[in-house]
Amino acid sequence: MKHITLSIVFVVLFLCSCHNSKTGSMQSTEITAEMAYEGVNNYCHSEYDWSIAKDNPSIMNVEMGEEKESEYQVVFRSYTGALVYFYVDKASGSTRMVEYVPTLNIESEAGTINLFDYLEKD
Repeated sequence: MKHITLSIVFVVLFLCSCHNSKTGSMQSTEITAEMAYEGVNNYCHSEYDWSIAKDNPSIMNVEMGEEKESEYQVVFRSYTGALVYFYVDKASGSTRMVEYVPTLNIESEAGTINLFDYLEKD
């Protein structure tokens, strides 16, 4: 009886580890520029009020910035003129945000998000 119980435990542990490695493999895909833009754009549309830009869409936008070896920069421009720079790690999807207010020349860290949380799921 002991051997059967141990066998069941090992099978369950094996199945759990296989499930976790499959789930993790989805996020080991390298982030493309399109994915970086889509994720940040989705984040910005969920977190910021775009109704002010309904009559004048050019006062708010999301656009690609510089690309470096390990990260993409995506920039959100608010109707106030403030900018939020999103630095998307190409390997992990971890995204660091930096807010910049040009008129006051103030820059501050604004937290992090996981880009995968804002990508459409297939």
